[in-house]
Amino acid sequence: MAVKPNEWGARFAPSLDDFEALALEALAALPEPFKSLAADVTCSVAEFAEDDVLEGFGMESPFELMGLFQGIGLTEDGAVPQTGQLPNNVLLYRRAILDYWAENEDTLGEIVTHVLVHEIGHHFGFSDDDMEAIEASGDDD
Repeated sequence: MAVKPNEWGARFAPSLDDFEALALEALAALPEPFKSLAADVTCSVAEFAEDDVLEGFGMESPFELMGLFQGIGLTEDGAVPQTGQLPNNVLLYRRAILDYWAENEDTLGEIVTHVLVHEIGHHFGFSDDDMEAIEASGDDD
């Protein structure tokens, strides 16, 4: 449903809690079999990536990074968790995603889903083509 121009003045950007709820909803709506494979991957939200993360990727602006896979991918450890290993997690960066959303024509939900698929795809060692096919199959539902 489109928002009337005079209604935008009363709207707020989604809070961290709102954004996390959107991300968890997008995670739950991922297409099968990807959804089942990603069942043990958690999702959290922060405003921006930390400076050391940005430096590690050679990025100067926190608006350059919309998401990050944290953990050990299946291609690295063969899916055998180690003692004391934290769960694999996708961290979404709210402000970077909102900035991208403001500059493009995708819905916020589409962008969040895209970032989730891309970051979770790292967990499985998927190629960009694999991830595009997963997103396309979700669009068909």
